[in-house]
Amino acid sequence: MGQVTFGGYSGQAYSPAGDKGRFVLPPLFRKAVKESSDGRVLCLMKHPTWNCLVGFGLSRKEELDAQLDREEEIAVRVGKDFDRDTRASQLFGFLEMPFDDSGRFVMPDHLRSLAGIEEGLYFQGGGRFFTLWNPDELAKMGDDWASAKAACDSLLADAKAKGK
Repeated sequence: MGQVTFGGYSGQAYSPAGDKGRFVLPPLFRKAVKESSDGRVLCLMKHPTWNCLVGFGLSRKEELDAQLDREEEIAVRVGKDFDRDTRASQLFGFLEMPFDDSGRFVMPDHLRSLAGIEEGLYFQGGGRFFTLWNPDELAKMGDDWASAKAACDSLLADAKAKGK
């Protein structure tokens, strides 16, 4: 059987918080993570600059190795100091967490607090990864996030309408 080529993460979705700190990885993202992880493993970490989390599948490990090599090579070329160990711990500091067939997973409290996640998660595709936002944090982003903010507002309104 030939290997499935991972197509990346695209689209938007919203998932309200469930009981016991559980969230649901929406079907669109669940399928992509399964393809990338060859199973049901979601990798999550804090985004280095935005107040959100980054999600991806296990296949990104190889890409992160290549990124580390590239960053070191560039630093050497321009004569900058490069602490490979520190950068590696930043890139590989993600958590691997299982999710069930319905996409349910438990998010650790420290990740929730790092990204200010409370009532629910807005998912935004980003190609090699996707971001997970507290809608209030996304709303604080600049005009270049207008499309994501509009999608989030619409999905949030739909979720509230279903909840009534």
